[in-house]
Amino acid sequence: MYGERVTSVDGPVGQPQSPTSAPDAPAWPAGQVPPYPVAEPDRLTRFVTRLYERSPRWVVPLAAVGCVAAAIGYTLLSDPTRSAPDAAPTCLLKLTTGLDCPGCGGTRAAWYVLHADLPAAARHHFLFVFALPFLTYLFVAWAGRQAFGWRLPELRISPKVIAGFLGAWLAFSVVRNLPWAPFTSLYV
Repeated sequence: MYGERVTSVDGPVGQPQSPTSAPDAPAWPAGQVPPYPVAEPDRLTRFVTRLYERSPRWVVPLAAVGCVAAAIGYTLLSDPTRSAPDAAPTCLLKLTTGLDCPGCGGTRAAWYVLHADLPAAARHHFLFVFALPFLTYLFVAWAGRQAFGWRLPELRISPKVIAGFLGAWLAFSVVRNLPWAPFTSLYV
């Protein structure tokens, strides 16, 4: 590697080794570091890259819609609002600690939203119901731009707003686990 002449876009980078120099001595001028060889991508990476480059622009939004449809289908088929009173919770945090996790009640809230019962949905996870219209609009704007080239008005959410929402979500997660009234009404 050290005896080879390496070229770049701008021309030759290194100098060939002279026959009189030591065989272990680098051929690079002082202060320069030889470029590292780029690893050859494996077959799967090359296949996925080639598939992505050749696929139409509507495939990724369609795959995302398929994932959302699968989640909605699961929610509708599983009916998370009906379970036996003595059934063990499916959430690992709630099973081990008895505390509601930050997303606890989200599936039930989605089930109630899909059945147009917003008060019951908000009762199970208020922040999910609050964020749902924003997330839906962001998804439709992104998918429309990717698939059809639509230019919907851009919803700009600053990092401060995102930090405020995440802070409110953290506070909601803590408050809903407090064992005193009126916080016990938030327990699901």
